[in-house]
Amino acid sequence: MIVLGLTGSIGMGKSTTAKMFTDAGVPVHDSDEAVHRLYAGKAAPLVEAAFPGTTKAGVVDRAKLAERVLGDPAAMKKLEAIIHPLVRADADAFLAGHRAAGAPLAVLDIPLLFETGGRDRVDKVVVVTAPADIQRARVLERPGMSEEKFAAILAKQVPDAEKRRRADFIVDTGQGFEAARAAVKAIIAELSGEKSDKAGS
Repeated sequence: MIVLGLTGSIGMGKSTTAKMFTDAGVPVHDSDEAVHRLYAGKAAPLVEAAFPGTTKAGVVDRAKLAERVLGDPAAMKKLEAIIHPLVRADADAFLAGHRAAGAPLAVLDIPLLFETGGRDRVDKVVVVTAPADIQRARVLERPGMSEEKFAAILAKQVPDAEKRRRADFIVDTGQGFEAARAAVKAIIAELSGEKSDKAGS
């Protein structure tokens, strides 16, 4: 099974692209969705122990947790030390299940793939990109977003140009979503061909 890492900076259209893979029948593991699930499950008591008062009825209160960790690098590191291994284990179980079922291809949707050293976990990387003006317009449309918040998020992310340089495949959502869908189909076709080549050799 080929494991494809899907990543891209904020506002580039990564979630939409992930859905295109799902629509094409490729299993996709979403790291953000896994965090939501873990916050309502096994991560909750660990987060409460590290940050007392941040859970309610056994579920992490994301707003309260954000108040505690945002702008505090040490607290953020502490939280990441709890969450990252759990998300990784969740992804490993997802891959093992699909490998056992004989899936030829699976996608790990990891927003901070390069930032968290996730490159070694995948065979190939797809970077979702768009021109900077389109990215900015999309992000500033989000509720509660400001120029300052956007700048702070970008400062923590590997620059788009660097991501593109390190990508095996690029999906440009700035060309419109039909073009992006065609790019996704081409990637699946190429990797499926690569899989059958391997099987034949």
